[in-house]
Amino acid sequence: MIKEVFIIGIGGAVGSILRYTTGQYIAKHFPHAIPTGTLLVNIIGCLLIGFLIGFFDKQQIINAHWKLLLITGFCGGFTTFSTFAAENYNLITNNQIPQALLYIGLSVILGLLAVWAGLSISRLIA
Repeated sequence: MIKEVFIIGIGGAVGSILRYTTGQYIAKHFPHAIPTGTLLVNIIGCLLIGFLIGFFDKQQIINAHWKLLLITGFCGGFTTFSTFAAENYNLITNNQIPQALLYIGLSVILGLLAVWAGLSISRLIA
Protein backbone atom coordinates (compact mmCIF):
# COMPACT_ATOMS: atom_id res chain seq x y z
CA MET A 1 0.00 0.00 0.00
CA ILE A 2 2.78 2.47 0.86
CA LYS A 3 4.55 1.74 -2.43
CA GLU A 4 1.35 2.42 -4.39
CA VAL A 5 0.73 5.70 -2.55
CA PHE A 6 4.31 6.78 -3.25
CA ILE A 7 3.93 5.95 -6.96
CA ILE A 8 0.66 7.93 -7.16
CA GLY A 9 2.31 10.81 -5.30
CA ILE A 10 5.20 11.01 -7.77
CA GLY A 11 2.84 10.99 -10.75
CA GLY A 12 0.55 13.50 -9.06
CA ALA A 13 3.39 15.87 -8.26
CA VAL A 14 4.66 15.84 -11.83
CA GLY A 15 1.12 16.26 -13.19
CA SER A 16 0.40 19.17 -10.84
CA ILE A 17 3.61 20.96 -11.76
CA LEU A 18 2.90 20.47 -15.46
CA ARG A 19 -0.70 21.67 -15.01
CA TYR A 20 0.49 24.84 -13.32
CA THR A 21 3.25 25.64 -15.80
CA THR A 22 1.10 24.80 -18.84
CA GLY A 23 -1.79 26.88 -17.52
CA GLN A 24 0.47 29.83 -16.78
CA TYR A 25 2.13 29.65 -20.18
CA ILE A 26 -1.17 29.49 -22.04
CA ALA A 27 -2.75 32.27 -19.98
CA LYS A 28 0.27 34.52 -20.57
CA HIS A 29 0.60 33.92 -24.30
CA PHE A 30 -3.05 33.43 -25.24
CA PRO A 31 -5.16 35.67 -22.97
CA HIS A 32 -8.92 35.36 -23.43
CA ALA A 33 -12.10 36.19 -21.58
CA ILE A 34 -12.37 32.61 -20.30
CA PRO A 35 -9.70 30.64 -18.41
CA THR A 36 -8.13 29.23 -21.58
CA GLY A 37 -5.21 27.66 -19.70
CA THR A 38 -7.50 25.56 -17.54
CA LEU A 39 -9.71 24.69 -20.50
CA LEU A 40 -6.76 23.50 -22.57
CA VAL A 41 -5.24 21.56 -19.67
CA ASN A 42 -8.59 19.82 -19.13
CA ILE A 43 -8.88 18.88 -22.82
CA ILE A 44 -5.26 17.69 -22.99
CA GLY A 45 -5.83 15.67 -19.81
CA CYS A 46 -8.94 14.05 -21.30
CA LEU A 47 -7.04 13.16 -24.48
CA LEU A 48 -4.18 11.74 -22.44
CA ILE A 49 -6.30 9.65 -20.06
CA GLY A 50 -8.27 8.25 -22.99
CA PHE A 51 -5.06 7.36 -24.78
CA LEU A 52 -3.54 5.73 -21.70
CA ILE A 53 -6.65 3.69 -20.88
CA GLY A 54 -6.85 2.51 -24.49
CA PHE A 55 -3.12 1.85 -24.71
CA PHE A 56 -3.01 -0.19 -21.51
CA ASP A 57 -6.06 -2.13 -22.63
CA LYS A 58 -4.82 -2.78 -26.18
CA GLN A 59 -1.31 -3.73 -25.09
CA GLN A 60 -2.80 -5.81 -22.26
CA ILE A 61 -0.53 -4.07 -19.79
CA ILE A 62 -1.75 -5.17 -16.40
CA ASN A 63 1.11 -3.73 -14.35
CA ALA A 64 -0.87 -1.78 -11.79
CA HIS A 65 2.11 0.41 -10.93
CA TRP A 66 2.22 1.96 -14.42
CA LYS A 67 -1.53 2.61 -14.30
CA LEU A 68 -1.23 4.16 -10.84
CA LEU A 69 1.71 6.33 -11.91
CA LEU A 70 0.30 7.58 -15.21
CA ILE A 71 -3.50 7.45 -14.92
CA THR A 72 -4.24 7.91 -11.23
CA GLY A 73 -1.14 9.95 -10.36
CA PHE A 74 -0.10 11.98 -13.39
CA CYS A 75 -3.52 12.48 -15.00
CA GLY A 76 -5.12 13.02 -11.58
CA GLY A 77 -2.50 15.65 -10.75
CA PHE A 78 -2.70 17.21 -14.19
CA THR A 79 -6.51 17.48 -14.12
CA THR A 80 -9.24 15.65 -12.24
CA PHE A 81 -11.53 16.68 -15.09
CA SER A 82 -9.97 13.91 -17.17
CA THR A 83 -11.08 11.32 -14.62
CA PHE A 84 -14.54 12.89 -14.53
CA ALA A 85 -14.75 12.70 -18.33
CA ALA A 86 -13.49 9.10 -18.45
CA GLU A 87 -15.98 8.01 -15.80
CA ASN A 88 -18.83 9.62 -17.72
CA TYR A 89 -17.63 8.04 -20.94
CA ASN A 90 -17.75 4.64 -19.24
CA LEU A 91 -21.26 5.29 -17.96
CA ILE A 92 -22.44 6.36 -21.41
CA THR A 93 -20.81 3.46 -23.24
CA ASN A 94 -22.34 1.07 -20.70
CA ASN A 95 -25.72 2.57 -21.61
CA GLN A 96 -26.10 4.20 -18.21
CA ILE A 97 -27.21 7.54 -19.65
CA PRO A 98 -29.39 8.61 -16.70
CA GLN A 99 -26.52 7.93 -14.29
CA ALA A 100 -24.12 9.90 -16.48
CA LEU A 101 -26.48 12.87 -16.69
CA LEU A 102 -27.04 12.74 -12.92
CA TYR A 103 -23.30 12.58 -12.28
CA ILE A 104 -22.60 15.49 -14.65
CA GLY A 105 -25.43 17.62 -13.28
CA LEU A 106 -24.61 16.96 -9.64
CA SER A 107 -20.90 17.55 -10.19
CA VAL A 108 -21.43 20.93 -11.85
CA ILE A 109 -24.25 22.21 -9.64
CA LEU A 110 -22.91 20.90 -6.32
CA GLY A 111 -19.38 21.98 -7.26
CA LEU A 112 -20.53 25.55 -7.90
CA LEU A 113 -22.62 25.55 -4.72
CA ALA A 114 -19.66 24.21 -2.73
CA VAL A 115 -17.41 27.01 -4.02
CA TRP A 116 -20.08 29.57 -3.08
CA ALA A 117 -20.51 27.97 0.37
CA GLY A 118 -16.76 27.90 0.97
CA LEU A 119 -16.43 31.54 0.01
CA SER A 120 -19.39 32.46 2.22
CA ILE A 121 -17.94 30.60 5.19
CA SER A 122 -14.55 32.23 4.72
CA ARG A 123 -16.17 35.67 4.72
CA LEU A 124 -17.93 34.91 7.98
CA ILE A 125 -14.79 33.88 9.83
CA ALA A 126 -12.24 36.19 8.20
